[in-house]
Amino acid sequence: MRAARKFKKIFLFFLPFVLVAAVVIALICYPRERAEAPVTVVVRVWNVDTFEGGKGSRTSFLKRAANAVEEANGGVYYLITSYTQEGAEEAFRKGERPDLISFGVGFSAYAESSLPLPYESAGGTLGGRTLAVAWCRGGYYLFSQSGFEGEGETILSDGGNNLVGVAARKNGIVGKKEESLTAYTDFLAGKCKYLLGTQRDVCRFRARGVEVAQRELLAYNDLYQYISVLSAEKRTQCLALIDQLLSEPMQAELSQIGMLPVRGDASQSTVSVFTDNNALEELKRLAEAGEQKNIDNFLKTV
Repeated sequence: MRAARKFKKIFLFFLPFVLVAAVVIALICYPRERAEAPVTVVVRVWNVDTFEGGKGSRTSFLKRAANAVEEANGGVYYLITSYTQEGAEEAFRKGERPDLISFGVGFSAYAESSLPLPYESAGGTLGGRTLAVAWCRGGYYLFSQSGFEGEGETILSDGGNNLVGVAARKNGIVGKKEESLTAYTDFLAGKCKYLLGTQRDVCRFRARGVEVAQRELLAYNDLYQYISVLSAEKRTQCLALIDQLLSEPMQAELSQIGMLPVRGDASQSTVSVFTDNNALEELKRLAEAGEQKNIDNFLKTV
């Protein structure tokens, strides 16, 4: 009995110390780890190319911008996926939705789901609100192997959803349309004096080491890649990527994929990126018919 009472006294004497030690260990090892564990946010980004780029990939450029945001914001990850226009439209019909979508003219399936943005972008405005902002652009160019003096036949390079006929009319040029690569090869073969092409042709000539005279056409441009936010829940993370894309360092790197920065854009007019396919077909018809006034009804001042 005496030994039991002695053990009990010793036990009770050390019990508070044991409990305190257990609490301290628990606070150090467990709650702090849980409190400091970052919340993981995965932002789904789709890239839909509707017109020819320059060189390289707009999707890869988006990934590069996303990597920079991920490094600065622990726990935020961007899952960037390339879609064809047809593939993206089919995914939307099935009810699939990204958090961010990068796209060009001719793909407007998502428009009703887009959220207002704190930026200005002429071609991305709908109902007085900016719903899409351009993050890179191409451009229309007139090329010649013998200079710009004198008359001669002009081929219009037609690729993707670009409205090369409208670009021609707005710049006072008349020519016949050919598929992009065919137009390029016919021009090099001397089958025409002038080629109305795009930044894609600039990159083709450089890659081939061919020197041609070129003049950028500024009256009209629809070769813009836009980006829109579709997720209210992940809006902060979405805007972080857009801010990165529009930052001066990233804009300066667009030449690496043969595209141009939206800063300093001197184009005079464009078409809304929300223009549906029926309206795009009508614009093509008007350009063929030379109905300049009716064409202007579709355009926006940049």
